[in-house]
Amino acid sequence: MSNGDDPLLDELRDACGGDIRGDASVAELTTLRVGGPVRVLVTAESDDDLAAVGRGVATHDVPWLVVGRGSNLLVSDDGWPGVVVTLGRGFRDVRFDGERVRAGAAEPLPSLAIRIADAGLGGFAWAAAVPGSLGGAVRMNAGAHGGDMSQALVEVDLFRLRHGVRETWPLAQLGLSYRHSELPDDAVVVSATLQLHSASTDEIRDEIAEIRQWRRDHQPLNEPNCGSVFTNPQGESAGRLVETAGAKGLSIGGATVSTTHANFIVTTPGATATDVVRLIDEVRRRVAEVHGVDLVPEVQMRGFARGAG
Repeated sequence: MSNGDDPLLDELRDACGGDIRGDASVAELTTLRVGGPVRVLVTAESDDDLAAVGRGVATHDVPWLVVGRGSNLLVSDDGWPGVVVTLGRGFRDVRFDGERVRAGAAEPLPSLAIRIADAGLGGFAWAAAVPGSLGGAVRMNAGAHGGDMSQALVEVDLFRLRHGVRETWPLAQLGLSYRHSELPDDAVVVSATLQLHSASTDEIRDEIAEIRQWRRDHQPLNEPNCGSVFTNPQGESAGRLVETAGAKGLSIGGATVSTTHANFIVTTPGATATDVVRLIDEVRRRVAEVHGVDLVPEVQMRGFARGAG
């Protein structure tokens, strides 16, 4: 995917204050460390940058995608002919107002959880276990250890790419459910306001330490992975279904179902996105055959003509 003379790339470089790269490797952006190039990568630092992206994708009729920390994204080895937007430091900010916290969407959840704990506020310790950004967590209603975003959110600020404006949406308007929101596809989460409660900093720190120890004991943290591959069916554990279907430890190419936790896929150097998607398909096939359950991938996939997702 060569940019050469790419008018979209040139327009975005002229219009944006953030970093703009053409033919950029998506493997550098994702925690799986696989995947081909994208047409343009934009690091947006302001609403003006987002507005420029909105104009550019509309004018050139190309797809776009916002990526937080890349912890649930898989892009084809052939790449993706669209614009990927990441939010830069211009969208990182944390402000405290009593028991309310307003934070920029680019804030990493684990470090935000620590700052909130240090402020003596409880109700967000679970976020220390989620390797994503606040914006991505809002869009997918991320959660762990019995908590999720819907329990703390008050409202979010969105930038609408189609209209070039900010909007503030209250929690009730977001349509949050298990690992899902009803946000429009052109809505970029730029900040969120949380309602928390006063608590002992030492107790919250202890809770976070327990969560982190649990993750070290039960998840393949030292190997490239995308977090949970499948959503849990109602009343069931995707990891248990995968393991009892005999897929734990299954490998295709450089991708393997983790022997630490069966709802994780890990990659080794030389792995490809095709390896991962073929493994996802095979795991789904085995679980459907053994349990009659069609597992739904939590990982978002782009650029694949077929396969999971």
